[in-house]
Amino acid sequence: MVRGDELGDAPSMSEKPARSPVRKSPRRSSAVTLDTVRELALALPGVEEGLSYGTPAFRVGKKLLARLHEDGETLVLKVDLLVRDSLLVADPDTFFITDHYQDYPYMLVRLATVRREPLSGLLETAWRSLAPKRLLASRKEGA
Repeated sequence: MVRGDELGDAPSMSEKPARSPVRKSPRRSSAVTLDTVRELALALPGVEEGLSYGTPAFRVGKKLLARLHEDGETLVLKVDLLVRDSLLVADPDTFFITDHYQDYPYMLVRLATVRREPLSGLLETAWRSLAPKRLLASRKEGA
């Protein structure tokens, strides 16, 4: 007589059940890289890529929008201090500061944990705080 588990109907006690295809959380599956940051930043009018402290940086005119931190895994991002305080509390695994940034309107963003959509919004908000009126107008016309 043939048992059900020999037909493949049910796993035996020694077999591991087959894993169902489970989607990973968006936080892990859509990892942000420097290329993602570059794509998002350079899509904003007037943003140019250069270097700051020897790492890739994005500026609006001469004003720093964002740059890759020296560790290669973190983004230094321009941000309003009140927004920064909220983000530090809401998601400390992604957003943080060091003593160096305490008094400056910048925060550190872990690329491994930030999602594309929130980063895009933060970059645009930072861009709006730095861009001259003519660039802001061009964004409104194009949006």
